[in-house]
Amino acid sequence: MSKAVYMMPLRKVLTRRKDEIDIQEIGTYTRITIRMNGQGIVMRDRVLGSEIGTKKQFIAKSNQLVLSKIDARNGAFGILPDECDAAIITGNFWAFDVNHELLDIRYFDYLTKTPLFIDFCIKASDGTTNRLYLQEQKFLNMEIFLPPLEEQRRIVARIEELVGKIEEVRSLRQKALEESEALTKAAMRQIFKPHENYQEVSLESVCAAIIDNLHSNPVYSDNGVPCIRSSDVGWGALYLHTARCTTEEEYKRRTVRGEPIPNDIVLVREGGGTGKAAIVLEGQRFSLGQRVMMLRPDKNKVIPKFFLYQILSPSVYEDQIIPRCKGSASPHLNIGALRKFNFFLPPLPKQHRIVNYLDELQTKVDTIKRQREQAMKELNALLPSILDKAFKGEL
Repeated sequence: MSKAVYMMPLRKVLTRRKDEIDIQEIGTYTRITIRMNGQGIVMRDRVLGSEIGTKKQFIAKSNQLVLSKIDARNGAFGILPDECDAAIITGNFWAFDVNHELLDIRYFDYLTKTPLFIDFCIKASDGTTNRLYLQEQKFLNMEIFLPPLEEQRRIVARIEELVGKIEEVRSLRQKALEESEALTKAAMRQIFKPHENYQEVSLESVCAAIIDNLHSNPVYSDNGVPCIRSSDVGWGALYLHTARCTTEEEYKRRTVRGEPIPNDIVLVREGGGTGKAAIVLEGQRFSLGQRVMMLRPDKNKVIPKFFLYQILSPSVYEDQIIPRCKGSASPHLNIGALRKFNFFLPPLPKQHRIVNYLDELQTKVDTIKRQREQAMKELNALLPSILDKAFKGEL
């Protein structure tokens, strides 16, 4: 039978509900957030009526379609989940009962996650450029592919079977990444520990310089020289492209204690990213913002890359940085304590071998990460393709 036989307007399966409620001062109410781009509905919070300004609202029930009349064209709609049952909504949000005799709720839920449904809302929205509102009758006149319930359930079962396979592949890719990272961590734990051929020294003894940031807020400009913040420091790499800029004059002011040079180590010493560290590469020119500092390895004693690996290793990060930051609302690494950190120093030839080994290990991890990212992109593209076929009657 042709697909046209199964086309049905939404008004046959959706009925607008307007269940008003008077908000009571001492009552407790669930509020929701309707996410954009067809991402569904989540609980926002539960609050006392005394905290709610608009006292005339409406009740939405689980398994209803709830949408924003203003942002439906931006994908602000979804099926209300059970945990949000009896949530309150303002007049800017509409709730629709679903005719369960004609429409399987899981089938409809998948339908709302498609570009097709967003397109319905765009076509059914009228008004001026900045004040487009969903028009109820236009929306309800939009037609969906609606086969009999038995066929809807078969389609849902097929979608969920394919989604399950997608999630299985996603899980395997994630597991492979986690295992490779765990292997690297275990290797670093094994390498950077007391050994009869290692000297155990203080961190400051292997530094040619320890340079703190200028303790003042940077004066930013629209362009110029990057000024590194903690968010611009990754686990091993600097992200100058995300950094804000300063003028040349501000750069000179902020580097009065020392300009970054290749093989310096930038370390985050405050905030949630405390302990992140990265090496300065050739051609990277920047100043230090607040929360970051710089360590300059003494190359007569330590290879800079070896220094970086040890800073990022469990022997420093887990055993010496984290214990000093525990329980603090704003983690802060004291420079005096940092100077006294234990540092394991093998002979330079041994350092070279360790760096080569860890570089090879990191290359393998990076390859797995890239493969995972590519796989995730491909997997993320599969679901829209599956849903597209499902609601064209091709699944």
